[in-house]
Amino acid sequence: MMIETIDIKQAKTRYNVLDVIRKRWSPRSFSKYPLMPEEIETLLEAATWAPSAMNEQPWRFVVASKEDEEKFRKLADFLVPGNRVWAENAAVLMVVFGVTTYARNGKENINVGHDVGMATQNLLLQGVSMDVYGHVMEGFDKDRVIEEFQLPDNIRPLTMLALGRLDVPDLLEEPYYSREQSPRTRRSVEDSVISFPEM
Repeated sequence: MMIETIDIKQAKTRYNVLDVIRKRWSPRSFSKYPLMPEEIETLLEAATWAPSAMNEQPWRFVVASKEDEEKFRKLADFLVPGNRVWAENAAVLMVVFGVTTYARNGKENINVGHDVGMATQNLLLQGVSMDVYGHVMEGFDKDRVIEEFQLPDNIRPLTMLALGRLDVPDLLEEPYYSREQSPRTRRSVEDSVISFPEM
């Protein structure tokens, strides 16, 4: 069942920003409906087209859909309890990694966090256009992920994503139910802009 109060989570913006930006939020209540393989591929394709320094594309993803129970459970096990309690209801879990060095010269890529964030946002906005919503999580055991996947030292886990279609929040426990219902807020544009020093 699709959430009936989705409009309360739309950002109330002062300016006419795109609908997918206004509608993007981080739900915790996901429906039982799966995401089709082509939907997952579409989300990943959107991520692929994010800008990145020197076109390094430093993002990598590990993806598990609910239908692949063993892989899904493995990713869910990395989550801290406060995230796992709701995220394991999602249709898809992902671990998002960043490659911390440039392929061309092996030097440190100081832009990795920014660029992987751009790719993640592409994925999330594409999802909104498809009625698929995502919640980015930092609360997971990164050391266990590193050990489990035995990746090179220059590939490190940054976040996890829970993805799926929305459901009503009624089955969420507190404090998650109240968080799901609360209106979205942001500081003003003016408070995010640093003024030039007086000349």
